[in-house]
Amino acid sequence: MNTKFSWFKLSPPQILVLGFAAIILIGTLLLKMPISSANGEPLAWVDSFFTATSAVCLTGLVVVDTGTTFSIFGQVVIMLLIQISGLGFMTMATLFALVFKRRILLKDRLILQEAMNQSSMEGIVRLIRRVMIYTLIIEATCAALLSIRWAFDMPLGRAVYYGVFHAISMFNNAGFDLFGGFRSLTGYVYDPLINMIMMFLIVSGGIGFVVLSDLIDLKQKQKLSLHSKVVLSMTATLLLVGFIVIFIFEFTNPRTLGSLNWGGKLLGAMFQSVTPRTAGANTINITGLRQATQFFIIILMFIGASPGSTGGGIKTTTFTIMVGAVIAMIRGREDIVMFRYRFAQERVLKALTITVLAVLLVLTVAMILSTTEEGSFLEILFEATSAFATAGLSMGLTPELTAFGKILLSLTMFIGRLGPLTLAYALGPKKGKELYRHPEGKLMIG
Repeated sequence: MNTKFSWFKLSPPQILVLGFAAIILIGTLLLKMPISSANGEPLAWVDSFFTATSAVCLTGLVVVDTGTTFSIFGQVVIMLLIQISGLGFMTMATLFALVFKRRILLKDRLILQEAMNQSSMEGIVRLIRRVMIYTLIIEATCAALLSIRWAFDMPLGRAVYYGVFHAISMFNNAGFDLFGGFRSLTGYVYDPLINMIMMFLIVSGGIGFVVLSDLIDLKQKQKLSLHSKVVLSMTATLLLVGFIVIFIFEFTNPRTLGSLNWGGKLLGAMFQSVTPRTAGANTINITGLRQATQFFIIILMFIGASPGSTGGGIKTTTFTIMVGAVIAMIRGREDIVMFRYRFAQERVLKALTITVLAVLLVLTVAMILSTTEEGSFLEILFEATSAFATAGLSMGLTPELTAFGKILLSLTMFIGRLGPLTLAYALGPKKGKELYRHPEGKLMIG
């Protein structure tokens, strides 16, 4: 009775932290089993833990090659970890509750609100139903298309399996692949169908379920919410700017776009602009990119996807508010206004807090890894940012990490998946609203 009461007293952020930790633990134990390994020999504990964490956190960073190291059983475990985490364990629990006609309690709704990053509980159960439907339709459709395409390259059964695995992996922005040799999708840089399907999966999973719901209801409602407008406009801006920068920087690079024809150059630049949305797949060699491009991708990964999505990073809305704050300050305006709406000061402070915490986390992890790992600082910063943003892109350093480095990056992925602010709320003491305000002080800035 006392245990049940203690569980009930846990806050929604604390339940989310414990829930994801439990899934990682289960995944680690399953991947450690000899049946999960292709050669029948159990994987090292640290490698099992890292892989389970990467799958649950929808990252895609790997220390062992997924396609050759794991058996079919191990690969299916990874796929299920990705799917459960992408939907959210509370979403899965709600689905079972709805199937068995259980009542969704207030506590459950609060946890769902936190998990889906919503500002209110209104319509949260309806949104969960839509999440399940949208996910099933998008993944099934793209899995079928991929299966048909790969049926020309491999046996039908394997093509279907590859189609299902990669549709789930890419829609959830996880970035795991089965092609072996740590080569990701580099063998399909010229394939327009594979590129378009993968980019559609990545973007649709990265804009968030609320935006997807808004787009589907657009014909009926005749307008988009402010959230959807901000997400779609910023996502389109980042994709366009990313494409232009990567295309220009890598156009003459013989190790990447320079050796491709015009079709390959366009598809390559386009895909590499999409994948930093925390997808983790690549069609050109990330290690071969110029340093300027690699640093630019670090910035894109740090910004990441959108709230309520399967992606990580500080999120597009946070970045939008930060840019808006800078523009408002330069213009001497008190309010940040977009699409004829102003943002409350609370939102600005939250965006600032998330950004500062994220910067501190990435820099701290990079500095620590610089003392324990062999590699240039840019490589280390790239891997640290990729882990925090759950992006999964790598310059090849992750498989060479020490046991300490693997554990540190695993913790970074965990924090990135939950969000630094959610983790701070979960670990920090609860404080009520202050009943008084201190007198205003003056401080010189700049």
